Amino acid sequence: MSEKYLIFGATGSIGSSLSKQLKNSGNDIHLVARNESEVSAIASKLGCSFTVADVLEEGFIEKVKADVSEVKGIAYCVGSIDLKPLRMVKEEDFNKCMKLNLYSAVEAIKGYQESLKKNKGSIVLFSTVAAQRGFTNHAIIASTKAAVEGLTVSLAAEFAPHIRVNCVAPSLTKSKIAEPMLKNTAIAEGIAKAHPLKRLGEGKDSASLAKFLITDDSSWVTGQIIAVDGGRSKLS
Repeated sequence: MSEKYLIFGATGSIGSSLSKQLKNSGNDIHLVARNESEVSAIASKLGCSFTVADVLEEGFIEKVKADVSEVKGIAYCVGSIDLKPLRMVKEEDFNKCMKLNLYSAVEAIKGYQESLKKNKGSIVLFSTVAAQRGFTNHAIIASTKAAVEGLTVSLAAEFAPHIRVNCVAPSLTKSKIAEPMLKNTAIAEGIAKAHPLKRLGEGKDSASLAKFLITDDSSWVTGQIIAVDGGRSKLS
């Protein structure tokens, strides 16, 4: 079996774009997502294998490992947008967000740690601009993604020199999970103008960096949190 790049959240805007970019460059990929109709359609179009699995369910990684055992890289492109004022935040909100974004990423990494080590592999995680830049009502997601950034640098140190670990930190990207926020044209335009580059992100923007980080093109890069945010974290 050839080494594969494993993409979690493969039906999202970033995950699907990364899948396409990796496949178009001649790489072998395996997709993981919870929506069977969506992931099977993408896999059929790209001519690759896939697993239907929900990272919120216990034992999800065993389902994936039953389909693919050897990997060269993991991109955990799973995310959420949990926006509430603190007075409305419950402990269960944090628990679910941490499970989705952090705990299940850890399970995926642990599941393939030995394979990644053997193959001198790479891990790409995803944060958000909100982990470094304060935004109202972002306590849940910002705290959780800040934990992902901490995990990135910790594992990069622990796994060196065998496995590289990096993190992409996007700003708001046109996607299914952002659609409720962006369907209001005035709000979408206002958010776009808040970025120095005056537009919202596209899935391909973050996917292009993720492709670089997960492949050997970035063989001397590890422990980095890199913003793909239209300049919002530094310039506005």
